[in-house]
Amino acid sequence: MQVGDKIVFDKYEWRVLDIQNNAALVITEEIIEQRSYHDAYKDITWADCSLRTYLNGEFYDKFTAADKSRINPVINKNLDNQWYGSKGGADTRDYIFLLSLEEVCTYFGDSLSKLQNRGKNQRYWFERKDENNSKRIARLHGKEWDWWWWLRSPGRVNVKAVYIFGTDGNIGIQGNNILKGNLSDGRCTGGIRPALWLKL
Repeated sequence: MQVGDKIVFDKYEWRVLDIQNNAALVITEEIIEQRSYHDAYKDITWADCSLRTYLNGEFYDKFTAADKSRINPVINKNLDNQWYGSKGGADTRDYIFLLSLEEVCTYFGDSLSKLQNRGKNQRYWFERKDENNSKRIARLHGKEWDWWWWLRSPGRVNVKAVYIFGTDGNIGIQGNNILKGNLSDGRCTGGIRPALWLKL
């Protein structure tokens, strides 16, 4: 197994992002479903959001015992938003998680320098002309179109979370609402691309 490979684990296809200590960091190749980041419109961080509860509970429990034994728990650092200073919250112990802003800038081409050196005219989008944008585009499972997907990092304020824009892969560093959206039921249903560390 090498970085960049696609593998099948459980019923999903995963992309290998990193290999360390006999384990591979993998993320689903497609957006597997749509969910709100949290179930209430209030300040929240990854540590306490309903999406984390779902991924490490109901979603994780769908794996067989044999597959669960291959998923390594990890301590995730949840940094503050580098542009706006909104709180990233406590470190978390996760089996299943979303990538952070820093991780997506590392594993989908090296864009960390652009993150750390904000352009004077940059407000909402991280970097429209980032050559790595196209690497972040993901298709919604079972559909013929691309969709936007959540990261676990906080947006400009803590009722928002950072996301990847669907059509061109831009990073929405100001964030999207964790719950309130434009749908009739009020949800803001971003795409979910779970990530995990898989024992080799």
